[in-house]
Amino acid sequence: MASTPKPFAPFEWMIAWRYLRARRAEGGVSVMTWISLIGITLAVFALIATLAVRAGFRAEFVGTILGANAHVTIYNSGEVTQTGQIDRNIANYNDMAARIDAVAGVTRVAPLVRGQVMASLRQDNSGLDVYGIAASDLASLPKVVNPETGRGDIARFDQGIAIGSGVARALNADVGDRIKLISPNGVRTAFGTSPRINAYEVVYIFKSGSFDIDGSRAYLPLADAQEFFNKEGVATELEVMVQAPEDIASLVPAIVTAAGDRALPWTWQERAGGFMRAISMQDNALFILLAILVLIATMNIISGLIMLVKNKGRDIGVLRTMGLTEGQVLRIFFIVGASIGTMGTLFGLLLGVLFSVNIEGIYQLVDLFMGQARTSLEQQGFIFPTAKLELGDVVAAVALSLGLSFIITIFPARKAARMNPVEALRYE
Repeated sequence: MASTPKPFAPFEWMIAWRYLRARRAEGGVSVMTWISLIGITLAVFALIATLAVRAGFRAEFVGTILGANAHVTIYNSGEVTQTGQIDRNIANYNDMAARIDAVAGVTRVAPLVRGQVMASLRQDNSGLDVYGIAASDLASLPKVVNPETGRGDIARFDQGIAIGSGVARALNADVGDRIKLISPNGVRTAFGTSPRINAYEVVYIFKSGSFDIDGSRAYLPLADAQEFFNKEGVATELEVMVQAPEDIASLVPAIVTAAGDRALPWTWQERAGGFMRAISMQDNALFILLAILVLIATMNIISGLIMLVKNKGRDIGVLRTMGLTEGQVLRIFFIVGASIGTMGTLFGLLLGVLFSVNIEGIYQLVDLFMGQARTSLEQQGFIFPTAKLELGDVVAAVALSLGLSFIITIFPARKAARMNPVEALRYE
């Protein structure tokens, strides 16, 4: 007694391949095959390319939000002094910074003295958020110390003040001008606290690319800031940068442990939580819309297979009378539909990867044909995001396309398998 062939036997693949490449004159559906193949290819390409551009936009958006801001800021929960006030200053900031810097994933720790003041130059005034920082720590901020966008000599930072481009615009200040900083918490005397006014030379004007930073921030040498804000020998916070800002939540426990029991962390995700939630919702909605596009493209497989089943009715009847089971006929037509989905997915994957890797060249090509339109739009503030291929996005796109292709193929394949061979051969 002959043994039953195993599922997806070679003869099933052979018959499926004959149907897949059959011409219209032979009862095939080559035109519908090509339409299905091209549709799935374009849908997968659009999905991968859009997800890559979305990831690139997200990375640039996160970079803009972060700018020169800390990935996590460490504060002191404070101690109650003899006068009943809460002292939140960090006295042993160098030791604490060294412990945090030893945490895996941390790339930079900088003690800061922060305060808000009024800046004045000639007839112009502006509120400033002053950061007292060491010159070496400031030099490690590429968004601030950038020779392509900054003006002045950052090497002279210890001799003056560095201000944002928006601050310079508000004060009509330039490198070499001396601006006055006015703080209400100034010199302590027997009659109370009098405002403190100090003048500092503008030695550097930076442009970080973030409106909030450029329009309100100034950097002072740490020692000068400690003196100006009456914070001698202490820091008000520690600015911590990490290697992977997106994974900051997983690093916070180790950072807090290294900082000590009184450490209070504040991450950039907490600071920009509303923006990140909005982007996540947009990402989810975009993926759903593109998934519908892939679904529509895979629906062409159904129409192609239904036409194939109709044209191959006699062949199905002959195969069934020769002894093929319903399962074997189902697998033959499943292979046909799944092959179209698989090839379309692979072609779409290839096009999507090529587009994402060469998106800058595509921008330049479009710019060439449109007559420097990109340059004009960039000058108006329009941003052309880069593309960033992420393994998770690629896997999700491929899995979605293959999954829909395989599931949709089952329905016309079942119809072919359940065809009555007597009815199929009656009028032949």
